[in-house]
Amino acid sequence: MPDDRLRAWLVTLVITGIGAVIRLWNLGFPTDKGTPVFDEKHYVPQAWQALRNGGYEDNYGYELIVHPPVAKQLIAIGEWLFGYNGWGWRFSAAIAGIVIIFLVIRIARRLTRSTLLGAVAGVLVIADGVLHLQSRMGMLDIFLAVFVLAAFGCLVRDRDQVRERLADALRNDWLSTSPYGPKLGIRWWRFGAGVMLGIACGVKWSGLYYVVAFLLMLLVLDWSARRAAGIARPLRGVLARDALPAVLALVVLAVALYLGSWWAWFASETATDRHYLEIANPESGYWGFLPASLAGIMPDSLAAVLPNALGSLAHYHANVFDFHANLATPDGDPHPWESKPWTWPMGLRPMLYYYGSGEEAAGCGQAECVRATMLIGTPALWWLAVPVLVWGLWRTVFRSDWRYGMVLVGYAAGFLPWFLNLDRQMYYFYATPLAPFLILGLTLVLGQILGTARDGAERRGTGLLVLSLYIGLVVANFVWLWPVLNGDSITTARWEAEMWLPSWR
Repeated sequence: MPDDRLRAWLVTLVITGIGAVIRLWNLGFPTDKGTPVFDEKHYVPQAWQALRNGGYEDNYGYELIVHPPVAKQLIAIGEWLFGYNGWGWRFSAAIAGIVIIFLVIRIARRLTRSTLLGAVAGVLVIADGVLHLQSRMGMLDIFLAVFVLAAFGCLVRDRDQVRERLADALRNDWLSTSPYGPKLGIRWWRFGAGVMLGIACGVKWSGLYYVVAFLLMLLVLDWSARRAAGIARPLRGVLARDALPAVLALVVLAVALYLGSWWAWFASETATDRHYLEIANPESGYWGFLPASLAGIMPDSLAAVLPNALGSLAHYHANVFDFHANLATPDGDPHPWESKPWTWPMGLRPMLYYYGSGEEAAGCGQAECVRATMLIGTPALWWLAVPVLVWGLWRTVFRSDWRYGMVLVGYAAGFLPWFLNLDRQMYYFYATPLAPFLILGLTLVLGQILGTARDGAERRGTGLLVLSLYIGLVVANFVWLWPVLNGDSITTARWEAEMWLPSWR
């Protein structure tokens, strides 16, 4: 790592501060006549219910509560601070977006060993349309992105720590004590990753894909570290020393935290489906074996209540799973802004969140004006996704570049699972967790273009020129998109000019 820690923190905080101003700018606009826009209409009222009730939703009249409670509880914090208005229901999302800027800077610096490239990554995050607009919407995906990215950052740090400990063992001749290598002690960064993944699952179930992907990635990294240290049997060493603790940290802990995220639901009497077993009286319920097994282990009052609570939660989850599994695109009547995952890497089918014309759009200086917010990935970033992914795969396979490998795992975990059920309704905002990993991959490529400290001055100067021109292009592209990312009043001609591709309309 570079030794400019003070300068690195100053750079991190300055760029994050600039990003905070941009994310919070006019945050409360636009609204639909004072009400939420697009899918905010689901989650913002549910967050308000959670705020009113102490952490849980209870709207039986409109039972479309099909995601875990964590993100809605976070949205409720903003509503508690600012009230039921645009600032209130978007504030927590904006904070999550600001944290993503901070995390990407620090993770990129660690991946590249360069404070400059960490700063570059931070600027790219600020200038990405997807992360910008999702940070300004009272929806769930930005929260999934921030906790997944935090887990990824913990594992990057854990990789370095494992190698530091093995290097210390090598210096002190501890490796020869066992063909499997030494025990590595408590790995708090791995523990932190499990905490973040558990919270991610409490935002959306798609966090489960990251649990599986990151667990496999962690075991491969451990095998690689033991092999690099010269341990005689690195694979058996991983199975003997690392596998079980990894499962406990990334799976068992994540599951426990996920169940804990339902604390308000368990403590309530009126939460959605809280007493499903008693009300629906299904013929055969889940967890029917529990009453007898709990007898004598815990107080009788708790042993009598817990099986019904767990059973009701299990049925609730089964109903939610059925909802998601059957949320299919109607034949001949797709949603006008639906998209499939093969369009996401290049952002070929964005989403229109808000559109206003006439009096509500006045302010452009002409008779006909438009105000719109559209989820568009900055083309200067997203249109490079395919070559970046292909290059990253080549570097991983043929150059054993662990940095690209880790980034590809993070990207794939948020992308590939959507191909399992292509009949399901899907939308571009599901690609939000992909954006930080795309930017990290781009930063690695830019680092190679910049060159290393061993390269000559002319080579480094040329690389710095290319890097500067590209950053300027991305920022200029973001500035061009600014009106349709923030709902500014523009002329109809400017609105048409913003629509670069036929698929954007």
